[in-house]
Amino acid sequence: MEILFVTDFVCPYCLVAKEALMLALKETGIEAEIILQPFELTPEDRPRVDTWNDQRRREGYKRLVAPCEKLGMPMKLPPHVVPRPYTRLAFEGWFFAEARGKGDAYADAAYKAYFYDEQDIGEIPVLAALAEKVGLNPEEFTAALEAGTYRKQEQEAVAFSRDALKVRGVPAIYLNGKKITLNELSVEEFVSLLKGAESEGPGLSCGEHGCDLVYE
Repeated sequence: MEILFVTDFVCPYCLVAKEALMLALKETGIEAEIILQPFELTPEDRPRVDTWNDQRRREGYKRLVAPCEKLGMPMKLPPHVVPRPYTRLAFEGWFFAEARGKGDAYADAAYKAYFYDEQDIGEIPVLAALAEKVGLNPEEFTAALEAGTYRKQEQEAVAFSRDALKVRGVPAIYLNGKKITLNELSVEEFVSLLKGAESEGPGLSCGEHGCDLVYE
């Protein structure tokens, strides 16, 4: 099975969905190739948002309390990082890691650095430390980000998510090319979907204006 996983590292629903998906794949024994597809909730031509002090945005995080408890995920809901980081550099770092066979490990580290450890993943020194943590050379990593080595790839990937896939909110997940919607963010829901059940409802995801229901 091929799973296209459109995500942003600062999307809380994405991290919970990824954890539930991985557990569901393990439970079912289904072999899958998971392809990470970048999407920036806040492109750099727009002001960064404050999820900590914006009460309306904070409301979107409340839906994750129960799923996180069930999955044993000590996420900060929301993280105390003000304002929320841009993620262009984090994704450029992911391309660096992916080219060296460390893409999955780096992505996991990036999610958790923000949602568990409340680190600003928009800063190169923070990202370089994550790169070193997963076995990459931090000096080479820093040089690549400063030189913009993977900027074009990152921009093209984000443009594909927005313009070709027409993504409005993340996670946007496609099982063998078919988009699914998530309403529970649970292992049980993913097991059902992986086995071919039809997804129903509007789906939970994070869009530009916050984490909420996204109607297609």
